[in-house]
Amino acid sequence: MQQPPLDDIRARFAAAPWEAIAPTSLGVARKVPSMLSETERKLYFWAARDWAQGRGAIVDLGCFAGGSTACLAEGQRQAGHGAPIHGYDRFTATSGVKKRVLQPAGIPPFRGRDILPVAQALLSPWSDRVTLHPGEIEENGWHGGPIEILVLDACKSTEAIDRMSQTFYPALIAGGALVIQQDYFHWRQPWIAAQMERLADHFVPLAPCPDSTMIFFCRKPPDAAALVRAACTRMRDKDLIAGVQSARARLAGFGMTDRFDHMIAAIRANPGQRIAWRFERP
Repeated sequence: MQQPPLDDIRARFAAAPWEAIAPTSLGVARKVPSMLSETERKLYFWAARDWAQGRGAIVDLGCFAGGSTACLAEGQRQAGHGAPIHGYDRFTATSGVKKRVLQPAGIPPFRGRDILPVAQALLSPWSDRVTLHPGEIEENGWHGGPIEILVLDACKSTEAIDRMSQTFYPALIAGGALVIQQDYFHWRQPWIAAQMERLADHFVPLAPCPDSTMIFFCRKPPDAAALVRAACTRMRDKDLIAGVQSARARLAGFGMTDRFDHMIAAIRANPGQRIAWRFERP
């Protein structure tokens, strides 16, 4: 099935149809713990149910205990197609995260940082369609063919985003894939916006989703040369700021100007810093 014209796609996303979805439509996926907002959960569900056509895999980079993957898998299940779903994560959690996120969701206390068994149990309703890849995402690689939906929630450093983009972007379906950047508007990760600007010929911004997500349409997947030019690891602060300023101008119609201003202030307050958790609030 061929996608409609780009203007029609923009209009479809501008209407944010996922917002009208009743939370109960997500079924048992609602019970899988996640750090996503409810609106983001509904977006993931909608993308798999109403956007994807089963032409390629659904890939979730940084799925924590499986909350995002569950929403994608349940949406796909209801759509009735069976393209593979791949969830990548280190599958570890600190004691603080366990107390703040897992235990309130009904997960009994347990020792250690390993949450892979927890994720496997939580995702058991969709075990026939979900494959989990524990470990460093950048080292696991991709060998699964074309990708129709790519979710990124693990771009916590410039090195990570460079390696993930080089690994997964070339597999995106031209004129059909969605890229969902979970932390696009997060002030601690300004390199996401900067890199997407360097790849502006390849990705069309479609819509934001509270709290920090931005959705892109893949016009054409970037080749190796484009990804080298878009690399963030050696970007100077002034180039990083220029990239964020470019994103601020290009996405002005989405009403997120203050989020870009916060990113720029964070870069200036943390010169040379390229790891998210080390950023200090400006």
